[in-house]
Amino acid sequence: MDTIFALSSGAPPAAIAVMRISGPDAFAAFGRLSVGRLPPAHDARVRVLRDPRDETPLDRALVLAFPAPRTATGEDLVELHLHGGRAVVRAVEAALEAMPGLRRAEAGEFTRRALTNGRIDLAEAEGLGDLLSAETELQRRAAMAVADGGLSRDVARWRERLLMLAARIEAALDFSDEIDVAADQALLAGIRVEMAAVAGEIATALAAPRSERLRDGIKVVLAGPPNSGKSTLLNAMIGRDAAIVSPIAGTTRDRIEIAVAREGIPFVLTDTAGLRDDSKDAIERIGIARTAQAMATADLIVWLGDAEPEESEALWIHARSDVAGRETMPKGPSLRVSAETGTGISDLWDLLLKRARTMIPGPNDAVLNARQAALCGEALAALADSESDDELIVADALRRANAQLARITGDIGIEDTLDALFARFCIGK
Repeated sequence: MDTIFALSSGAPPAAIAVMRISGPDAFAAFGRLSVGRLPPAHDARVRVLRDPRDETPLDRALVLAFPAPRTATGEDLVELHLHGGRAVVRAVEAALEAMPGLRRAEAGEFTRRALTNGRIDLAEAEGLGDLLSAETELQRRAAMAVADGGLSRDVARWRERLLMLAARIEAALDFSDEIDVAADQALLAGIRVEMAAVAGEIATALAAPRSERLRDGIKVVLAGPPNSGKSTLLNAMIGRDAAIVSPIAGTTRDRIEIAVAREGIPFVLTDTAGLRDDSKDAIERIGIARTAQAMATADLIVWLGDAEPEESEALWIHARSDVAGRETMPKGPSLRVSAETGTGISDLWDLLLKRARTMIPGPNDAVLNARQAALCGEALAALADSESDDELIVADALRRANAQLARITGDIGIEDTLDALFARFCIGK
C-alpha cells in the first residue's frame, strides 16, 4: 500500500493542526522530515521539522508515533501536531508530497484502511460516517452506539448461534446412518426452535425505528387548500421569513423545505402548494402534483384545511384562528393555531415532538440503516425455511441467513458498498 498523509483536524487557521501519515513508509517519511529521532511509541516529543529538499525549517511540532498493528489504521502511523497557520500546513504538505512513495489521502481513506486491516468492521465504519455528519445530540449518540460496535455485537451473537446450529445439523447429516428417525426428528425440532428464537430477535431489530429518520430528519409536510396559512405557519414555526406570504391564492407553487432541530430531534418542514381541483394554471398544477408526492412520502402531515383530511394519521389543526369568524375551534381539529399571534405554535411543536419520538431510535440504540435492514430482512426470509423437515433445506437456510448477516459487518461481499460509503467522509478521516 502507498503511504498516505492528510490534515485530520479542522481547516486552518487554528491553534493546532494535526497531520497524519499512515502506511509502510510513515516512519521513514518522518525520518526524512525531522532533525530528531522518532519518539518512542505513544510518547509525545517536540521535534524540529525541515524540508528535506533544501533543509528549510518548517515548524517545531509535537510528534507521536504509533507502530502497527494497534493503530487507528492498522498501519504504522505518525501524527504531527503543527502550529495551525495556513502557511505551516501548506509547507509541510508540500514537503511530504515531494517524497517518493507518499501521496495525499483520498476521502475516507484512513477509515477504509482501518476496515481493510480489521481494526473496525463495515457496520462500525457506517456508524463513524454518521457520527461525522451528526448535527444533533440524538444523532451523535445513535451514531456512537453503532460506531462503538453495538450493532456488530448483536450480529456476531446471531451468527455465532446460527453457526452452532449449522454445525449440529451438518454433524447429523454426516452420521445420518447411525441416528434413528425419532432422534433425527427431535434434533431437527430443537434446531428449528433455536432458529425461530434468532429470527425473533432479528425481527425485533427490523421493527425498531431506523437510522435514516434520525439522520435525515422527520419529514413534516404542511398541507391544505390555497390560502389556508401554510407559508405563514412555516415562518412562525422556524422564527424567520423563509416562505413568501401573500393573500393571492396559489402563491406557493413549489415545495419549500427547511431543516430545523427541536430538542435534539431533526425535522424537515415542507411548505407546499395549496390543494385544489379547479386550477387553470399549468405551473400551479405541477406544484399541486408535487404536494401530493410530498404528502405520500411524509412522516407527519399537518393539515390546515377546514374539511377533514383524507389521511387518517394527519395532525389536523384549526389555523388562522385570529381571523374574524374563526375564533372558535370547530369539532375535528386537535389544536387552535394562529401564526400571527403565536397562539398554539408551542403546543404544535409539542405534538410534533411527541409523535416524532415514536419514529426515531432511542438515544443509545444501535439501529439499522437501509442497507443493514435489507440484509436482516433477507436473513429472516432464509430462516423462514426452518419449517422444512428436510435437513438439507434447513442446513441451506442456516448458511444463507449467516451469509446475509456476514454482509452487515463486511465479512463477505462488501466491495460494492465501500466507494459510496467513504465518499461522504472527509479527506483526513
